[in-house]
Amino acid sequence: MNDRPLHRILHVEDEPDIRTIAKMTLEALGGFEVQSCASGQEAIAKGPAFKPDLVLLDVMMPGMDGPTTLSELRKIDALSATPVVFMTAKAQGHEIDRFKSLGAVDVVIKPFDPENLCQQLNAIWQRVEA
Repeated sequence: MNDRPLHRILHVEDEPDIRTIAKMTLEALGGFEVQSCASGQEAIAKGPAFKPDLVLLDVMMPGMDGPTTLSELRKIDALSATPVVFMTAKAQGHEIDRFKSLGAVDVVIKPFDPENLCQQLNAIWQRVEA
C-alpha cells in the first residue's frame, strides 16, 4: 500500500466561477497545490510540467470535452497513469458507469459541496492508491 498523500491536483473546468470556488476550496481546506485550467487544451499544455497526483476533469466543456481530454492525456507519458476523476452534473448511474468505462477512477457530482470536496478526493485517492 502506498502511503503517499494526495498533494497536486490538475483541475480542468471551463466555468470561471466553479474553477475559482474549487481552487479556493482545494487549497484552503485541503492544503492541495492546484493548477487550474480553463480547457482540455490548456490541461494538455500545462499538465505534464505540473506533474499532478490526480486530475479533476469537467465532462461538459466547449471544444474538447472531458472524455476527449482524458483520451489525449493518456497519450502523454507523464500523465498516462495519473488517476482522473470526472466532475459532472450528469449523475445517472449509467452515465457514471460510462465515465468509469472511459478510464475515470470516480465521478464527483456537480454542484459539489465545497465542504466535502476535499474529503471526497482524499477518499478516492486512498482507494486508488490502496
